Amino acid sequence: MHASPDNAEAPWKRSREGVRLLVRATPGARRAGLAGVVETAEGPALAVKITEAAEKGRANRAIVALLAKALGVPKSAIELKRGDTARLKLFVIHADADMLLGKLGDARRG
Repeated sequence: MHASPDNAEAPWKRSREGVRLLVRATPGARRAGLAGVVETAEGPALAVKITEAAEKGRANRAIVALLAKALGVPKSAIELKRGDTARLKLFVIHADADMLLGKLGDARRG
């Protein structure tokens, strides 16, 4: 079953600020990229693999850069709300929600 871009089964939700996105980070991966949607204790999350280590904020900066490039938004539009030192992170993307939801729907498929 495929979730629609604004579906409760998706790791993203429209908000007043833009789009809230739950991410499960995998630092130290061989290749960086979006890896589809995975189930977590908090619900579905977008799997993001990055090559950087999880030290001194390097991994978080790499995730922001990867999301910005994949979604076509400036890095300054992506705000880490929760999970600074955790694998599970909540981001808010301050941009046009309809555009983001369409791009995130494509990312869902990995």
